[in-house]
Amino acid sequence: MDKTLPSSAAYVVVGAGMHGMSTAWHLAMALEKTGRGKGSDVVLLDKTGPGAGATGVACGCVRNFYMTEPLHAILRHSVDVWQSDPVNFGFQQVGYVSVGEANQEADYVKIGESQNAADYPSDVYVGKEAKSFLKSLWPDFNTDKTDVVIHEHPSGYAGTHAAVRGLKEKCDQWGVRSYFGVEVQGYDMTGRKVDAVRTSQGDIKADCVVVAPGAWLPFHWEWLGHGDKIDMRYSDGHVEKDRDMWTFWRLLEGEVYLNGDAYRTPDDKDPPVLHVELMDTPVITEDGREFPDLHFYTYLRYAAERVGAPGIQGGTIPIKIGPKAAVEPYGHASDLYQADDWFADYYCATLSFLMDRFKGCRANFKDRRNGGIGAFTPDNVPIFDWVADNAYMIADSNHGYKMMGVGKLVANHLTSGQPVEELSPFGLARYAQGQTFGDRNSNCPWV
Repeated sequence: MDKTLPSSAAYVVVGAGMHGMSTAWHLAMALEKTGRGKGSDVVLLDKTGPGAGATGVACGCVRNFYMTEPLHAILRHSVDVWQSDPVNFGFQQVGYVSVGEANQEADYVKIGESQNAADYPSDVYVGKEAKSFLKSLWPDFNTDKTDVVIHEHPSGYAGTHAAVRGLKEKCDQWGVRSYFGVEVQGYDMTGRKVDAVRTSQGDIKADCVVVAPGAWLPFHWEWLGHGDKIDMRYSDGHVEKDRDMWTFWRLLEGEVYLNGDAYRTPDDKDPPVLHVELMDTPVITEDGREFPDLHFYTYLRYAAERVGAPGIQGGTIPIKIGPKAAVEPYGHASDLYQADDWFADYYCATLSFLMDRFKGCRANFKDRRNGGIGAFTPDNVPIFDWVADNAYMIADSNHGYKMMGVGKLVANHLTSGQPVEELSPFGLARYAQGQTFGDRNSNCPWV
């Protein structure tokens, strides 16, 4: 890593998380391969280091279960990038299974049709077929509340440490100049153009800036001259005025030791990532305590690399904070945003409800700090767009870990100067043009 911050660069990428590193890597490749520049034309900045934000604490699921259909093509490209070097990225392509009740049957069918149309193979099972399919993977699965299932074949999960290390190595391989411990503190602007990025180690002039700082995005949005409210127009013509531009949510995730129990399929394979939302089913602990104000929403995947022993990792719906939050210190270091005391009981109750093998798993919950927050967009769907004449923003609305391919699409856009079809639905103009997203039959902002 270079030590002296340059005075200028063709491209400055702000944030060394999933999107920042993927964009820097793909920019460097595109510049070299097209003869339009070289990897050293790209400067990557982060106030701490690679994966210091949400990327480093993510559960690591790579899936395409979205009721916002334009995201399906984004994930198709993302899995291509994950699969380009699965060993170094730690990608396990085990698939993804989502389970719902009858109230989501039409949604699942629609999602499956859209995924397959985007060349992302998936199968949808309804009724008895859904129950039979689940039993084929997990013979002890409680299918009493199961009405519909979708099985995404290309999906899976990746260990966060491996993914961060792999992306940093790609940036180094292609000559990206990385500077860590350099805090971006604002932007010098002439009208709508960024002249220089202000940092704790001096200004750096930039021809083009990519803004991808994750939970710190609201600060950059303000520095770039934008307001904290927005009007949202929907396709039916109604308008929601003065909505918060950014809303912080805190994450609820944790790990459970398997304690000698196997978490494998009957043919001794790593199971698919599992997601279950039962909108009409209460969460009740094994000793009969109910969570009356919480929905049944859980996800899990095998996570020996995260637990340090055979175990699973997962979580539930994030908790809304509001338009302001203390971002520093981030993640597990913050005393403000740790998982609630009730979370371990809730999470283990969902597991024991779903499978007999998880009965009594509360005793095996890993007792450690689990914290993280994210900045969500007004409609909880990513924004990929220009926010100044020469500043492009990647605002993933905390969907980002799985979307490694966004960096490739953004790099193609920046180097070619041409619109990229997959990115076009996620522009800022959607809010004014009546294309605000919002057709989601789920209690979770991630769906």
